[in-house]
Amino acid sequence: MYLSSRMITSVSPSTNSSFLLTGFSGMEQQYPWFSIPFSSIYAMVLLGNCMVLHVIWTEPSLHQPMFYFLSMLAFTDLCMGLSTVYTVLGILWGIIREISLDSCIAQSYFIHGLSFMESSVLLAMAFDRYIAICNPLRYSSILTNSRIIKIGLTIIGRSFFLIIPPIIRLKFFNYCHFHILSHSFCLHQDLLRLACSDIRFNSYYALMLVICILLLDAILILFSYILILKSVLAVASQEERHKLFQTCISHICAVLVFYIPIISLTMVHRFGQHLSPVAHVLIGNIYILFPPLMNPIIYSVKTQQIHTRMLRLFSLKRY
Repeated sequence: MYLSSRMITSVSPSTNSSFLLTGFSGMEQQYPWFSIPFSSIYAMVLLGNCMVLHVIWTEPSLHQPMFYFLSMLAFTDLCMGLSTVYTVLGILWGIIREISLDSCIAQSYFIHGLSFMESSVLLAMAFDRYIAICNPLRYSSILTNSRIIKIGLTIIGRSFFLIIPPIIRLKFFNYCHFHILSHSFCLHQDLLRLACSDIRFNSYYALMLVICILLLDAILILFSYILILKSVLAVASQEERHKLFQTCISHICAVLVFYIPIISLTMVHRFGQHLSPVAHVLIGNIYILFPPLMNPIIYSVKTQQIHTRMLRLFSLKRY
């Protein structure tokens, strides 16, 4: 990894006060050019998710369980963009290179909490599609407004309260290795790599959370689609099968857009030590930016109600 001696000295093991954020190491001269696509992507993330929230909020016909869950997904993606924009663009614009321990821990908390929240929302959306297709007559009686509120509160608690213990422990670790982070933002596993304290609790607890939230959610989503597929194939009409399956396309795309980058990042952290630092940073940024960027596009194109309202919104702005 290319780093000047001055930078290494400024983040020496003798202090826990600050950490050096890694951009595209060795390509610092190209940062002004890199800042253009990254700034555009963040602008699209913020604009796209705000537009989805605005359309659902202002259109009474979209005040339905499916779109309530979609608004939760858009809000999660919006917050994910906001949680990393100041460090990623700060590095590319030459504004910041270091981050304090407290800020790093806070950013790590929000990144991981929002990742768990997105997984939970995708599971709730799978449950919504299962009820809509497999038990349509009871859809409105099962997914009432009060039950959706309870699901939302459960998602928040599951995502943000369970990760508090390992995040708090980060504050009290002794970071005796050089304070050089692998990404343009802070991750829990990155801070563990720099710690010389006993990290076994954090390692085991983090593994338990990944299994109990991300892996369990993926299994339940897969199981729900097995039941949905079984129900769709039982329908006699080919046209009706196609129509029912079309209602799931957007959600399937959102699931793939979320899980493929997060699995790729996990594999890189576990087995990609031989890869260049640029590859680590690139995959990390894909993990952070790809789902928030793609989800508004997917739902704007594939969901007819959102697509129609978006076109109407643009036509009103034009005139």
